[in-house]
Order: sequence, then C-alpha cells, then structure tokens
Amino acid sequence: MPQAQDPHYAAVYFMDGGQVLRQMKGTEFDAFLDGYVGLSDLTDTDVKAVYVVISPALAVESLVFFRIYFDEEGRADPSWNIPVEALGKQGGRGPDLGGGPIRLVCRSQCPDPAVAGDLWDPDMTPGSNDFQAIRKAVEANRLGFQRREAVVEEEIPVLTPAAESERVEVPDTEAEHRKKLAWMIREQRLRIKTLQSAHRDQIAELQRQHRLEVQSLRREFQESGQRMEQLRVANEQLKQRLAERNAQYLSLQAMVPEAGEEPSPQTVSAETVLLQEQLERKQRELDLRAEQVSALERQYQDLQERQPDDDSLMARVRNQEVFVVAYHPGVGHITLPYDEISDYFDNPVAYAAEKCGLSEPAYRQWLDHYEHPVCRFLEDGEPCGAPVLRVAVPADFVAGRDDRCDIHLAE
Repeated sequence: MPQAQDPHYAAVYFMDGGQVLRQMKGTEFDAFLDGYVGLSDLTDTDVKAVYVVISPALAVESLVFFRIYFDEEGRADPSWNIPVEALGKQGGRGPDLGGGPIRLVCRSQCPDPAVAGDLWDPDMTPGSNDFQAIRKAVEANRLGFQRREAVVEEEIPVLTPAAESERVEVPDTEAEHRKKLAWMIREQRLRIKTLQSAHRDQIAELQRQHRLEVQSLRREFQESGQRMEQLRVANEQLKQRLAERNAQYLSLQAMVPEAGEEPSPQTVSAETVLLQEQLERKQRELDLRAEQVSALERQYQDLQERQPDDDSLMARVRNQEVFVVAYHPGVGHITLPYDEISDYFDNPVAYAAEKCGLSEPAYRQWLDHYEHPVCRFLEDGEPCGAPVLRVAVPADFVAGRDDRCDIHLAE
C-alpha cells in the first residue's frame, strides 16, 4: 500500500465497538500486506480497519474505512488490493475532527462503486462514535509522529481608496454560523446514509435468519413425520406377527387331540408356558411401540402449535414487525400471513395456484406456457415449438388453444 507523501503521515487503525484496538504506521501495515509477519490474535478474522492521513500538525485530514481478512496463520489476505491512498484523495467531505472538514471514504460514500462492498460505514451513535475514537487516538499520538507546525507567510493586503470604499463588512459571527450549519447538514446526511446502509444489512440478516428458521422447522416436521410413519409400520408388523403367533398357538391346540397319542400334561404345560411368555413379550413390545407412537404424535402436535420465542424472527413476523413476501408469476408479490407461512413452504406452487383460483396442475400448465410460449402440438412425438402469444393471466389460459400455433390450432 503506497504511503502518503511528506509532510503528511499515514497510519492504519483496527476498530471494534467504537474503539481503536490496534494502530500501526503505514510502513508497518505494508509489512503485513507483504506477508512477512502475521498477527496470531487475528487468525481467521475479518477486521474493520481505517486508513488515516494525518497532517504535520497531527490533525486528521482523510479517512478510508475498509475491511481486510486475516487467514488461519494471522496473515493478511494476499489478494487484498484496495487503493486506500488514492481513495483518500478522492473522498467526499466529512465531519470536522479539529483541522477542518476531512476527506471521507466509506461504504455509503465511495468514489469507486467497484470497491464499495469491501468498505464499511462508521458508527456515529453517542458512546461508540468511531470518528471521536479516531480523533482521540491521533491526539494521543502513540505512534510518535513528530508535530510540525506549518509556516505561513503573512501577506499584508494593501487597499486602494476605491477598494476601501467598495469593501462590505460581513460579521464574523454570521459567517461562522453558516459554516457551522453547513458542517451539521453534511454530518446529518452522512448519518442518514450510514443508517440506511445498516438498515439494509439488518433486513438482509433477518431474511437469512428467517430462511434458516423455516428450514429448521421443516426438517423437524419431516423427521417427526418419518419417525411416526416408521413406528406405525413397525407397529402394524408387530400386530401381524402377534396375530400369526396366536394363530399358530390355536393351531397347535387343535392338533393336539388329533395326534395318535395325547401329550403328557408336563409337555402341554411347558408349551403353554412358553407360548404364554412369547405372547406377553410381544404384548409388551406392542405397548411400548404404542407409547412411542403416542409420544411422537404429541411431539408433532406440539411442533405444529408451538409459538415462536418473543425475540425470534418468527415472533416478529407474527407481530407484523417483519413481513415475508413471495413472488410468483401470475400472482405477483404476496405478503404471507403468519398462519400461512408453513403451508406456503410446504408447497409454494400449490399456494400460488390457489391464489390464482386454479388447481396446481392447471397453474403448472400455464406456468410452462408463460415461461416458454411455444406451440405444444406433438408431431411424431415431438412438440412443434413454434412461438405463440404469451397469455399473462393464468385464468385466461386454455390448454390446447393458447399453446397452439395458427397451423395446429384447429387440430
């Protein structure tokens, strides 16, 4: 990373929670980029950093808020190539941090949209203001930059009598007030941009959490249904085996008198005890399976009736703080009621078909036509494929008419 030219200084601050956790000179940061050294405490971490240009009087002149990844060995990502020095020179006007308005580059105010995704927005909330933390770090000067006051040659203006008469005095207080007001407006605009960016990120995270929660619930429903079906099948099989054993037992009892010799009482008693024990064991297995099926049915019912936690995403959907919106051709955007979210994700196409007033097969037939408006007439087992006019409304579509070209319309 190239360094700012003298007499300015360049530094890089690592930020977290409105605090400067680590700071280094620009030359030290270059060593990290070259891979000569690593940071063991930053292994596998995506770091929020700030490239700071400091004036000879140790005042902030330019800030670039960027991200950089450190791998499993604590080394900087070798593919990182954000031109922070060039961006700092092109930055827009930012807040006054003691030396006049700074040049600022962040995600919401970036001169090059191609790198905006690798930047981040500063936090401006009281108590965790990143600008104030950076200003205090520069004033503390832990990096040991030498303060050099700029030498300004004083120019004494010479006014002619005509110029003296034409000069209009502007009160200093009014000019300072306008300047202060302009700075406040720029700061509020920057705050609005960063809040909008944070809001977009929050919505994206909520949508991601919602997808994960819905997928988790669907997996739980499917697993519970599969376990219940397995136990039901096993229970039926056990009942069938038990019925077969009962039939065998009755058959043996019927066969005993038909034999030429009657078995001894001891033999009959032993066989009876053995069969009775088998019947009792199978009955216990049957009762156990019935209890398991009953427990799974209760669990499945509880999952269906379970209300989400108050701080979960589904609770926000239920309380209409967050809305789930789906899109389907022929229906457009649909705001899903909380009670219908599970039905929708079980079969989105059937849900859209119902909203159109069609059956699922009819809606799918129209959807095929809508996505590929061609003639479906079969010639030698192959569709004709000639382009036809697309019917945009599902209810207006008639199979065999709207999906036929003029040649095959009458066939």
